[in-house]
Amino acid sequence: MKAVTTPPPTVDVVLPCLDEAEALPWVLARIPDGWSALVVDNGSTDGSAEVARRLGARVVREPRRGFGSACAAGLAASTADFVCFCDCDASLDPAQLIPFVDEVRAGSSDLVLGRRRPAGRGAWPAHAQVGNRVLARMVRRRTGTALHDLGPLRAARREALLGLGLTDRRSGYPLQMVVRAADAGWRITEHDVPYLPRTGASKVTGTWRGTWNAVRDMRRVLAEPPTPPQSSSPEGRSR
Repeated sequence: MKAVTTPPPTVDVVLPCLDEAEALPWVLARIPDGWSALVVDNGSTDGSAEVARRLGARVVREPRRGFGSACAAGLAASTADFVCFCDCDASLDPAQLIPFVDEVRAGSSDLVLGRRRPAGRGAWPAHAQVGNRVLARMVRRRTGTALHDLGPLRAARREALLGLGLTDRRSGYPLQMVVRAADAGWRITEHDVPYLPRTGASKVTGTWRGTWNAVRDMRRVLAEPPTPPQSSSPEGRSR
């Protein structure tokens, strides 16, 4: 009898993870059917990796601390045609990514971002919103792209993302992705998504200091001169 093989997933969802054992069950339960959850353990001490494996996720260990390090490791480990990114703290619902991927697959967008809309008291601290608005204005001036948020919920083609040659390994990674995509002429769109109160303490924007560090990382990215990507045309774009 011929062996039945399971086709590889067409979508990988990269989930940077640092001590998110409590949030993981909800997040992984919301991964769309047929998609693959790729949890990047960035030095957790609460058993997050074991929880993720038990719930059926692929786990990649990235010992170098930093949001960008975790995202880059996830992208490098992905094998699907499309790659999504989502926080692993239950503040964002990965099921919201379905229309994002559909849009990229259809060729109407090259990079789709989620514009966070607070959906609960304390979901988005005021200082974090202020920092985000300032950075969004800077991005609009730098790229001409009409964005309002630099949120982590996003989708694009894997090969195209690899072609951007992203180098930031700290909080500037999501911004560098947008800037380099805009420099390459990608079509970037954003859609409203509910932003829920996170599970556990924030590692980045939970305090003024964390927000300032993130803003500092992103200002450094904005100061970089335009860098021609390795491949400027996202795979599958209609011409």
